[in-house]
Amino acid sequence: MYAVIETGGKQYRVSTGDAIYVEKLDVNEGDEVVIDRVLLVSQDGKTTVGTPYVEGAKVVAKAAKQGKQKKIIVFKYKAKKNYRKKKGHRQPYTKLVIESITA
Repeated sequence: MYAVIETGGKQYRVSTGDAIYVEKLDVNEGDEVVIDRVLLVSQDGKTTVGTPYVEGAKVVAKAAKQGKQKKIIVFKYKAKKNYRKKKGHRQPYTKLVIESITA
């Protein structure tokens, strides 16, 4: 059984026991997160597609970790003009462990 969920403007294909990294959610580590924006549910070879969401379907996950991703460097410059800008960015994330899928 798997489902396609939407969170943080992105879509994820999840199954029970999966660990996914999503855009930062305002929850504490160890809290239960219920995601009701389920776009698709596949169970026993039968697929249900929502319009846009599947009614009554939800995914229950546990927030395992809050953190920041690896730093990326943003470097801007203009040739021959002595213009340089160097910035670093670390995107915050929440690690979710999928506990159950209800169709």
